[in-house]
Amino acid sequence: MSDNRQVSAALEMQGIRKAFPGVVANDGVDLEVREGEIHALLGENGAGKTTLVNVLVGLLRPDAGWIRVHGRPVEIRSPRDALGLGIGMVHQDFLQSERHTALQNVVLGHPSVPFRPSYRSLRERVAALGERVGLRVNLDAPIHDLPVGERQKVEILRALFHEARFLVLDEPTAVLSPPEADTLFAFLGRFRSNGGAVVFITHKMTEVLALADRATILRRGRKVGTVDVAGCDARTLARLTIGRDPSGGAKGDGPPLGPEVAALEGVTVLDARGLPRLSEVTLSVRGGEILGVAGVAGSGQDALVEVLTGLARPARGTVRLHGRRVPRPSPAAFRAAQTACIPEDRMRSGVALELSVVANLVLGLHRTRFSRLGMIRWRAARAWAQERIATLGIACPDPEARVGTLSGGNVQKVILARELASVPHLLVAAHPCRGLDVGAAEDVRSQLVAVRDRGAAVVLVSEDLDEMLRLSTRMAVLFRGRLVGVLPAMESTREAVGCLMAGLQP
Repeated sequence: MSDNRQVSAALEMQGIRKAFPGVVANDGVDLEVREGEIHALLGENGAGKTTLVNVLVGLLRPDAGWIRVHGRPVEIRSPRDALGLGIGMVHQDFLQSERHTALQNVVLGHPSVPFRPSYRSLRERVAALGERVGLRVNLDAPIHDLPVGERQKVEILRALFHEARFLVLDEPTAVLSPPEADTLFAFLGRFRSNGGAVVFITHKMTEVLALADRATILRRGRKVGTVDVAGCDARTLARLTIGRDPSGGAKGDGPPLGPEVAALEGVTVLDARGLPRLSEVTLSVRGGEILGVAGVAGSGQDALVEVLTGLARPARGTVRLHGRRVPRPSPAAFRAAQTACIPEDRMRSGVALELSVVANLVLGLHRTRFSRLGMIRWRAARAWAQERIATLGIACPDPEARVGTLSGGNVQKVILARELASVPHLLVAAHPCRGLDVGAAEDVRSQLVAVRDRGAAVVLVSEDLDEMLRLSTRMAVLFRGRLVGVLPAMESTREAVGCLMAGLQP
């Protein structure tokens, strides 16, 4: 961690300004990163973090300000310029060629690679690099066949193959299992020890405390300050990030468990090719509990969500709601049994982007609560919508504004307000805090706890293991479509859940 030594600045950004129509994304932002340092970049959604690093790696040109590398002024017009200066970025959504192998993705665009390269010698060079830095990858595998943790290694190896001494990581653990995250952290520690510099964007304060030497906080496009992480705790960092004390959202004891709300018995779900997405899953959730569902990406969580909301019909097995078998599962049947859902893809599945905030809030209620003689009572709908906007703190310029103009956190609040209006007995929440800043995520978690506290059942699917450990009454773990364990809260440790996620026994 950081100490009081005078360490030279490897990278400096001064007075960076970048404006887009109607918004100033960066307003005179400074950033200094030292040699041998891991530097966290924190801020709420819309604070300007992504804009700042996109300027650094040449994806955007600043309107004002300057950049120095090792004290020398530089002009970065493109990602190629950035790589030439030793600055490599690993994006949250990997920029990879799906048609090529891992090796080809690593060497793509390197100036030393000829038009018709000798892949044998390149493989030897990249394999030696991987051994040296502790990132071993099947270089001959097509990139689309690799799991997400391996694909991230390919991105890092590509930056290192281009001799990057500065790594910029955007939400690097968003889709990693705990063992994969541990591998990444171990590499970053070695990279720092060898004099490399790292800038990483994250909303997870536990990662900042575990990894970072210093943290720079942005708020509304401006720099709030830079702090030594050694002198901070998670609450202090969160308060600096959102400008207020976080609400907490811890699980507490919760109410006494109620009767079974939903259950699966031997459920198998097949994909279009007849291959299993879920295999013989038996699982239940009771009122007054949050059941966390963990697993690395592609382990069957999406299929489980679809079964629990009627979107997928099992090929085999039984689905029960409130103790009664559902003979023909469908979204309408689950809605009639007071099931609500926060979908994984909020923009595509959760809202109608072209409709207003009011219209999105009353979707599903327009035919019941706000209908008279087949006509929607828009005056009553608007009054109700404005009350929900105030209650959940939805930031929108006007209730008639298109929902597609809102931030991700406020879109998620719109979905929550609509889904909770039916007072559901079962709430299925798929990655409800993915991509949200600290404040918005805390608001969403508080709502999940409130649903549990009134005696409903919550199924929480998330890739944030810390979030689930904090909220869940029990933890169910999927591995390659199979349920490999259900742990009570007292046994749900990072180590135990992480082992099950990797297909190992704790």
